[in-house]
Amino acid sequence: MEQPKIPHHLPHVHFQDIYDKDEPFINHCTISSCTIGRVEMDRIAFSQVVFKKVIFDDVSFKNIELTDVIFENCDLSNADFMEGIIHRVVFKESKMIGINLSEASLRNVHFDSCMLNLSWYGYGRLRQVMFDHCILRNTDYYECKLNKVGFNECDINEVNFSGTPLKGIDISSSTFDSITVSLEDLEGCVVSAEQAIGFAGMLGLKVKR
Repeated sequence: MEQPKIPHHLPHVHFQDIYDKDEPFINHCTISSCTIGRVEMDRIAFSQVVFKKVIFDDVSFKNIELTDVIFENCDLSNADFMEGIIHRVVFKESKMIGINLSEASLRNVHFDSCMLNLSWYGYGRLRQVMFDHCILRNTDYYECKLNKVGFNECDINEVNFSGTPLKGIDISSSTFDSITVSLEDLEGCVVSAEQAIGFAGMLGLKVKR
């Protein structure tokens, strides 16, 4: 996985000072300890930007472009990044409940210790994406294309994988009581022995221990 390409020293700026609807491109800066609230813009772009302790309140950035960006200890709950293009981005220890990433394209993206309950990825394309120690309860991956996507020690209870092939996807270290997935889409998925027993129940099998 490629990491964000960000210089060691970035100038600190205030979002309100650089935000311009007529020139929706923000690059080479750090934005920290603030609230970005009630902003709606189509096709805004961020490149080589670090967000630290930023709250995104009622934000709609459809078709957003994120390249070489880090979000650290941010709150992106219910943010709308639908149809976004997200490349070489890290979300670290951030709250992202209900974030809308449906129809988005994610590549080389690392979610590290994030709370992602009720997030949306429907019809998205995820390539080289890692969910690492994340809470993903009730997350929706409806008809996604997953390629080299990892779920490392995540809570994936009640996740919806309907219409999403899981061939080559490793969920063996993650925990769940139930998930929504068809047997056809489960083919080739890497699971633990305990999980395999649970899936056997979907086939009506009774496994002796």
